Amino acid sequence: MGKRIIVATAVVVALLAGVFVAVSHSIAPEKTPAPAEAVKVAFYGDSYTLGTGTPDIRKRWSTIISERRGWDEFNPSVNGLGFINNRTKFVDGDLPDIIISADPDIVFITMGLNDNFSYDRAADEIHEQIDADFDRLAKALPSARFIAVEPFWYTDERPESLGVISGWVQDAAVSIGADYIPGASHWIEGHPEWMAGDGLHPNDLGYAEMARRMEVELQRLGL
Repeated sequence: MGKRIIVATAVVVALLAGVFVAVSHSIAPEKTPAPAEAVKVAFYGDSYTLGTGTPDIRKRWSTIISERRGWDEFNPSVNGLGFINNRTKFVDGDLPDIIISADPDIVFITMGLNDNFSYDRAADEIHEQIDADFDRLAKALPSARFIAVEPFWYTDERPESLGVISGWVQDAAVSIGADYIPGASHWIEGHPEWMAGDGLHPNDLGYAEMARRMEVELQRLGL
């Protein structure tokens, strides 16, 4: 089906004061099956890729960009998930394992935001797991093209850990020959009107802006 692509983005559900917070959304209507020749796109992410904050997951950025391109979207993203944060499985049955089993042509890795809440106690483990996940996906999908995206962020205040984790994601992308999309942590910065009522996740306007910014980056990369 042509050159495979894995897009890595680092994304999010906010976990404040050690408490996982998520906003449920309604179940979207069944999608029309994609043509057999459609590019299959998987998303390895957290709430910002799952679409938490919008009542209609058809308005999340991943679905917007997929539908515009006729991609067959496979999005098993998990609220609150990080490379380490809120993660209970490693290798067998974990999210990378699920994505590998789906044998996608494109994979967005949108992780890293939630790891900021575990950084003080688990910085070394986070760094090691980022490298491990990238390496494992690259070896399991050897014909894939990887695109890593800077982790998303949800407030104008930015912890020092965000820059460190973003750097680790970028380094991991370089190590496997992936492209890297910088600046994603700023995409909804300074716009409280783009946030859902919980103050943690984007609303429809926020996801539309994220889709717009992602479109610009994907076009730059020839996608």
